[in-house]
Amino acid sequence: MTKVSSNSSLKGGGFIANNEVNLENVLIPEEFTDEQKMMIKTTVDFVEKEIASLGEEGQKLNYKLSKEVVKKAGDVGLLGVCLPEEYGGLGLDGIRFALIKEALNLGHSSMTATIGGQMGIGMLPIIFFGTPEQRQKYLPRLQDGTITTAFALTEPQSGTDASSIKATAELSEDGKHYILNGSKVFITNAGFADIFVVFAKVNGTDFTAFIVERESEGLSIGPEEKKMGLKASSTCSMTFDNVHVPVENVLGKIGEGHKFAFNTLNFGRLSVGAGCLGNSKHALECSAKYANERVQFGQPISSFPLIGKKLADINIQTYVLESMVYRTAGMFNEKLQEIDFNDPNLEENSRRLIGEYMIECAINKVFGSETLDFAADEGLQIHGGYGYMQEYEIESIYRDARIKRIFEGTNEMNRMFITKMIAKKLRKGQLPELQEAMEKGEEELRSLMSVHAGNRALDQEERLLSIAKKVYHLALAQALKTYGHTLEQEQEVLSDLADVTIQVYAMESALLRTRKLVDRKGEQAAANAVNMTVAFIHEAFDQVIHFAKHTMYAACSGEGLSRQLDLLQEASRKPPVNPVVLKRSIAEKVIQAEKFVV
Repeated sequence: MTKVSSNSSLKGGGFIANNEVNLENVLIPEEFTDEQKMMIKTTVDFVEKEIASLGEEGQKLNYKLSKEVVKKAGDVGLLGVCLPEEYGGLGLDGIRFALIKEALNLGHSSMTATIGGQMGIGMLPIIFFGTPEQRQKYLPRLQDGTITTAFALTEPQSGTDASSIKATAELSEDGKHYILNGSKVFITNAGFADIFVVFAKVNGTDFTAFIVERESEGLSIGPEEKKMGLKASSTCSMTFDNVHVPVENVLGKIGEGHKFAFNTLNFGRLSVGAGCLGNSKHALECSAKYANERVQFGQPISSFPLIGKKLADINIQTYVLESMVYRTAGMFNEKLQEIDFNDPNLEENSRRLIGEYMIECAINKVFGSETLDFAADEGLQIHGGYGYMQEYEIESIYRDARIKRIFEGTNEMNRMFITKMIAKKLRKGQLPELQEAMEKGEEELRSLMSVHAGNRALDQEERLLSIAKKVYHLALAQALKTYGHTLEQEQEVLSDLADVTIQVYAMESALLRTRKLVDRKGEQAAANAVNMTVAFIHEAFDQVIHFAKHTMYAACSGEGLSRQLDLLQEASRKPPVNPVVLKRSIAEKVIQAEKFVV
């Protein structure tokens, strides 16, 4: 079972095997510092004053207005949240980054995507992988909003499979320029960006990153895409026709651009999770307020149990997501503090440190985007026919939410990535505790099933979490035994195993947070958090068993399959809880507060 430990934070992916967690190392929102709370307030005030006040104009694409908003974000310091102090920023800080990404999305305007693109994947490659000269040339102006940037990776035939890009770069005869040819699509901020981080293959093979300025001859920007959502953000294609890029604008080493791209996307995936957290809270607030205002059959619809259940479910999912986001941000931040910009091995160390929690970042992206989809869909349902009308915010929240499951890698790709990375770490001997747990999978599962939980709050849920981990060890071991190195080709199995991993991380993150709250405030004061954690863990545990069975169906047959299914059926037994009572209590608090509540 999960125990308090004096160990430092786990290695990336280590949560799936390790049951000893130092609670002091788990960041929860209730422990934000005054400085962090002030940063949230600054961001929320900025959105209210500079974006929400625009009304309908803030929901429309306007290059001039977009650049003005970016400049104002720079003026109040939002763009420099992860920028080293020597370049005018506030210093590297993963927690601050997540806080601002959430706060930008607590209100609703797709114009915040413009700011997010600037402070996130637009600036990060230069921060971590640029030369001192490149950082000095571009970062001060990027952080104060004087110039804007965009990240240009996706191509017409290479979206999820970024390594298959066709854009090329050839060194000029005089050795002073790289000549770029090719095209990019779906580039956020492309309509007005001043510089672009562009990826191309040198000599058709070496994946490399370049800083390309907008005024470069031969660079053409296509018309704005007519999108389903994010109407106030710019999204264009780009064409490179013999564009001459100075050799000093190569970002990092030739042939290592894929490492920069994928590690930048780790930041991006955490960013998506944090942004979806803000969006989900906003969707819940809109829905709770509407439910209190809308009267049917002589009473507000918030009094109807099925409406209350929807509000409770959104609140529960959002609580779990919030627990995951800040747990991950806290771990991520520890690694950022180890980065030294005077280190001669800065590029390699940056890649290693940023990449440590790539599994956890992918989990945040998947869980976050699907939580937001759930919140938006149920929120619209609460609004009924009015939710389909543009005058209600939930309509645009619903449309804007859909892209979150696609960008920064589709959720399908991220699911396969999660399992592939765990298998890769196992092959490299980087997860010895998981290897040992897999070897003892059935033995330890049967032993744990015979252990009775204690009588403290959440003891039963802690036991379910431990069983869930053992179930994962059993399922992964069987999949690797059956498929070996060909497991990477079994996409359904990869996805099912990833879903178990995601549920385990979500269960544990909520449990750890609520344990801390109970320790700090007492069980009665933390009763709502306890109710949410109990409700979520029991439902998530059922999902773990479901996906583990799917894995066994694919990886076993005959008597072996029957034996594994019998074991999983036995493991699935648990004392019942009454979700109706739990969720009615949670719903009552949401309805009264008309917003997300802990």
